[in-house]
Amino acid sequence: MSSVIEQKKQMVEDITAKLRESKSTIVVDYRGLTVSEVTELRKTLRDAGIEFKVFKNTLTRRAAEQAELTGLNEALTGPNAIAFSNEDVVAPAKILNDFAKNHEALEIKAGVIEGNIATVEEIKALADLPSREGLLSMLLSVLQAPIRNLALATKAVAEQKEEQGA
Repeated sequence: MSSVIEQKKQMVEDITAKLRESKSTIVVDYRGLTVSEVTELRKTLRDAGIEFKVFKNTLTRRAAEQAELTGLNEALTGPNAIAFSNEDVVAPAKILNDFAKNHEALEIKAGVIEGNIATVEEIKALADLPSREGLLSMLLSVLQAPIRNLALATKAVAEQKEEQGA
């Protein structure tokens, strides 16, 4: 009997560590998805470096309390799966939101973004943001615009002087 309790304590510690270490954690209700759909979702998340696990709600509640994320407990009812991302904040929200658009059965319930409890609306807003690479390319194009305009103006002045000299 005590070995079972020790296993549960270890599981709570593991979940607590995952909650504390992850940059983005999202709780979803997967009820109604077929096995092939869940497999497809797991593969997509795994390819993005996101861990997707199913834990007992009681163990997850205890872990959330230890990680000081008690606001997450309201979402821990029914069958839940949790996506943990240690690298990218936006990727799990984007993947799960896109998957939920195509599969009505998947429901995003709550999340933790960089240690703060996030609502469904906040997660969906995060999912609508461009990726990190997209944001960087936008920033670079904004930074390049003045230089490009200067080059075009210089070229126009040079062409105008050539025409006047000819």
